[in-house]
Formats: sequence, C-alpha cells, structure tokens
Amino acid sequence: MLKDCLKMSVKSVSSNKMRSFLTMLGIIIGVMTLVVLVSMVKGTTSSVRNSINSLGTSSLTVNISDDKGKPLGLDDLDEILSDSSLLSAISPMESTSLTVSSAYAAKSVRTEDSEEDAAVYGTGSAYGDIAGLKLLCGRYLNKTDVDNHTNVAIISQDLAEDIMGSVYCQGESIRLDGVVYQIVGILESRDTTSRKSSSGYRSYEVYIPFSSLVRLSDTTSAAVTSFVAGAEEEADMDLAEAELEQLMLMRLDDDSDAFSIRNQSSVAEAMEEVNNSMVLMLGGIAGISLLVGGIGIMNIMLVSVTERTREIGIRKAIGAGDGIILLQFLIEAMLLSVFGCMAGIIGSVIVLEGINLFTGAAYQPSLGVILISAAFSSAIGIVFGLYPAAKAAGKKPIEALRYIG
Repeated sequence: MLKDCLKMSVKSVSSNKMRSFLTMLGIIIGVMTLVVLVSMVKGTTSSVRNSINSLGTSSLTVNISDDKGKPLGLDDLDEILSDSSLLSAISPMESTSLTVSSAYAAKSVRTEDSEEDAAVYGTGSAYGDIAGLKLLCGRYLNKTDVDNHTNVAIISQDLAEDIMGSVYCQGESIRLDGVVYQIVGILESRDTTSRKSSSGYRSYEVYIPFSSLVRLSDTTSAAVTSFVAGAEEEADMDLAEAELEQLMLMRLDDDSDAFSIRNQSSVAEAMEEVNNSMVLMLGGIAGISLLVGGIGIMNIMLVSVTERTREIGIRKAIGAGDGIILLQFLIEAMLLSVFGCMAGIIGSVIVLEGINLFTGAAYQPSLGVILISAAFSSAIGIVFGLYPAAKAAGKKPIEALRYIG
C-alpha cells in the first residue's frame, strides 16, 4: 500500500515539473539561506575565535591613560609581578606601524614589492608565553635582548614569505625604517584559513624588544602605557584581575579611570555569546523563509486536490479508503518539501564554493545545519500538507464523481 502511494505521488509530482519546481522554490531559497548564512557566520566567528584563543585566554591587558606623574618602567612591572600571588608573568606591549624590507635589497633597486607596512610590537621576554605565540622555527625574545636593546626580531610567517621569499630565514636580516634587525624566529600563522589565497588577508607582524622599539620609534616612550600579564590557571583569571586592579589602584592614587584592564577570557566568552546570537538570528530569518515555502506547498496542494476531485471520487468508488487518499497527498507534500530541501542543500554548497573561489575564504557547509534543514523541511511537508490531504480524504465519493470543475 505504501509503495503504491509512493509511486503515485512521484508520478503526480513529476507530471507537472514546472509547477512542482515553482512550488519547491520557497523551500529551496529557505534552505540555501539557512545553510549559506549560518555556515558563513560559523566560519567567520570560528576564525575570530581561533585568533582570540591564540592570544591566550589566561591573559590580562592593562592600558594606562594617566600615570599620575609616576610613569611605569620595566622595573615597576617586575615589582608588580613580585607583589602578586596569582600572576605568573608580565610584559610591556607597545605597538607602531613601520616599513619592513629585506636588509639585502639595495635601495637603488628596491621596489614596492620588496617592502611592506607591518605592525611592530615592542615586548618583553615573557610576551610569547602570555599571548600564546607559536614559533615555526627559531626562538622568542629573551631577557638579555630587552636589557641590552638588541636589534633582533621575530616576524610572522606571511611577512617572511612575502619579504624574504621563504619562511626559513632565521639568521637573516630585515630593515625596520632603515634600521637593520636580525631575524631570530618565525611565527606560525595564527589563522591558516585566511591564507588560502595569496590575494586575501596577510598578517604582517614584527616583535622586537620593548627597549629597542623605544629607540626606534619616536612615538614610543620609555614609560610603559600598556602591558599584559598572565595567570597560571584560567580558572584564576577573575581573582587575578581583581588583584591586579588593586595593585594598579595603589600605584595610581586610587583612580580607577586612570587605567583599564581587559580580561581575555571575558573577550572569548563575549565572542561566543555574539556567535550564538548571530546563528539564532540568521536561523530565525531562514526559518521564516522555510515557513513561507511551506505555505506555498499547502496552497498548491489545495489546488491539486480541487483539480483531482473526480480522480479522488473514482479511487474511493473502487475501494480506496480515506487513509489511502490522505497518505497519498501527504506523501506528495513531503516529496515537494524533501526534493526542495535536497536542491537547496546542493545549491548552498555551490554558492559557498563560489564565495570561496572569489574571496579566498574557506567556508564549509555545516553538517549540523544541513541536518536541521532536512528535519525542518520534512516537518514543514507534514504540517502544511496535512490539511490538503485531510480535505482530499474527506471528500464524499458521489459528490466527487459529480464534480465537473
């Protein structure tokens, strides 16, 4: 019985291909909207989340806006660390933008392709561990580098590739605004998905000793206005933040407006909340599109019931029960919904691949979203097909046979 109903439903749907396609279009658009938008949001937020996590979720960033005439030096940071029972490391962190080029490129032949503007960070020896920087090769800065103003640098993988021509350039030299620095380490790229295309985003970063940046840049003073601190355990971050706040208040005349503290774990949590909100919002928008598609299915099924009134009367006259009629029309509605869902999934994969091709991104369709789309589409087929199917099953045989239409 079920097999026969399925055959008749497939035949009915395929007999008028254009009408069936237009009926499925609402479901197709709804599924494509849901899969494409949610997959893009998940891909983008995953990349941002990885970048945030790569900075370390057990770090605190302090920015000083008013030093009250008592500027902090490197010795003061060491004192803060020794006064704290929860902080495990501390490091200054100042930044500027400088032009970077290979030290071996002659000025007379240097072109725009052989130099790049990069973010240059002046840090201490503990910054690498606090921020969770990963080295592809070489070493990070040490205390001797900071104490002796050594001209050494750690550069990002992208900068090594584009300026030096190879990521394995440890021991070679670069110029920062004309000043020669020896490369002692190469940083592993934080986000490999952003590097899929050479025309896409490239991360140009250079890390040098804080004391060296003070001598190199006119915009950086010896007074520390920004520093990062790390805690041993992520679970202690709130306590470490409260302790650091008290230490800073003692140094800055109890003025809480003179500085700010950013808890990296709080940033990660906030990002997760934003991600969930975005997914729910876009899922709701796509869900409305699917509901509109379901209304379209119900509308066309009601038309189909009216058109096939005499067929229903004949089938009932030769022994088909109400359950058989209801099942056939319900299967037809589900087929329209399921076929539309399948077409929407295929279309969304094609759209995502097109976006990846033209933008250099690496968005992937989310399996969870696809399964939700399939389940929701099937439910829509049942819910919006139930009324037309019940109306068909409730027709009286004699009245149906008399119907002219």
